[in-house]
Amino acid sequence: MQTRKPIVAGQFYPAQHDSCIAEIKECLDAGALSESMPETIVAGIVPHAGWTFSGSLAAMVFSAIKQQHGKVHTFVIFGAAHSYFGDLPAVHEAGTWQTPLGEVVIDEELAEAVLATGAAVSDPRAHGAEHSIEVQVPFIQHLFAGAKILPILVPPRERAVALGASIGEIITQEARKKIVCIGSTDLTHYGPRYGFTPMGVGKEALQWADSVNDRKFIDLALKLDPTDMLASAAENGSACGAGAAAAAVAAAKTLGRTEGLLLAHTSSNEVMLRKMGTTSQDSVGYAAIVF
Repeated sequence: MQTRKPIVAGQFYPAQHDSCIAEIKECLDAGALSESMPETIVAGIVPHAGWTFSGSLAAMVFSAIKQQHGKVHTFVIFGAAHSYFGDLPAVHEAGTWQTPLGEVVIDEELAEAVLATGAAVSDPRAHGAEHSIEVQVPFIQHLFAGAKILPILVPPRERAVALGASIGEIITQEARKKIVCIGSTDLTHYGPRYGFTPMGVGKEALQWADSVNDRKFIDLALKLDPTDMLASAAENGSACGAGAAAAAVAAAKTLGRTEGLLLAHTSSNEVMLRKMGTTSQDSVGYAAIVF
């Protein structure tokens, strides 16, 4: 049986079991839910930076799902394709994923159904160097004992919408399981480090990245407009995982959702100021959204 080993444990999140659990609990405590939740949650959008920066927002989404659904059978996790350039979304369709908390099983039955639609291809090797799904898995292991996953890397192309819609249809027909879709993306990567400074540098430029550029993408997600999410991200550089987020939104739309709920929106610069008392001329945006 194929097992994917963790590649960013000890970098993006702790590599040891007890330390990992402790930081998950810190993230859950830091991301307390203040909004009234939808009665049911079918999908979410989470960030994928190191837990120090964005773990509390990812925790908010998983905590909201746990609050509304004590048991989830499978999480379909759409990942950003940072280094995968295939034409179709790439499914890791069999075996297990390992983290410091142990192994989580892939939902092979669901993978088979997804691959049968033709909206994605089997390519486990595409996942070998990608962190955007891995950093979500320990939250699932901690909160949803026994839940399976289906990891899919989704390039930021129109096919992301077809993939999400196809999976939404599969979920609609699956009465035996509670399946939730998660789209993993960070937002605007702004500053000299990222080679993206259309508004210059400094406080006002970072404010634009946060309140204008990020917000355009967030608002499209909240309105469940996956096609325009892809176009906006391509034009404005507002999301590194636009395909992953669009797939999650397309699935939610197929499952009958008409709007999303923004739980939180922040940036690495805001986190640095709050936690470390310092700022940077570079910043990355993060959002937590449920549908």
